[in-house]
Amino acid sequence: MNYFKNESDQILRFIIFFLLIPLTNLISASEFEVHVNKGANSLSVIQNSKIIKEYSISIGRGGIGDKRMVGDKKTPVGTYYVTRLKNSDKFHYFFGLNYPNLKDGFYGYKRKLITRDQFNSIKRASLNKITPPQNTKLGGAIGIHGIGKQTKQKLLIHKNINWTEGCIAVENHEVRELKKFIKLGTLVKIIE
Repeated sequence: MNYFKNESDQILRFIIFFLLIPLTNLISASEFEVHVNKGANSLSVIQNSKIIKEYSISIGRGGIGDKRMVGDKKTPVGTYYVTRLKNSDKFHYFFGLNYPNLKDGFYGYKRKLITRDQFNSIKRASLNKITPPQNTKLGGAIGIHGIGKQTKQKLLIHKNINWTEGCIAVENHEVRELKKFIKLGTLVKIIE
């Protein structure tokens, strides 16, 4: 008996299968995890189920809710992993996340925001632990970064306003410190 008769059911089957594979097999080994609580504006570094460092953050100025599309200025909610590490003139340092992930791709495909080919590209990127397409209607370039050239005004804004386009921002000295904990494959869990 075939329980999955149409394309949507086949995609759902793939997602269910993907979620049943232990995440530890899909990402590079890292002794640390990063947990982001959007409501508390906090980022915690976790080791052996214990918080070892905590930082105040700014998130997307689009407010509460999950990121759904480019330009909504929301920080995504879900489980991601780090796929890019790079110096940034604009933000000091950038830890790129695998947004959009499979969940985000499925959402976008079901709502006709992305094509089947784009969804398949996101699927392949998830399986191969690489950066997914960044130029779809779902948006991209989501990560953890610093605030760039640090001024009193920028620090004041950072401490009082969620100002990013959807990323998670910490102060420059904090993003440098995070380089000790965050590597390619580090798990990043983002909750409301």
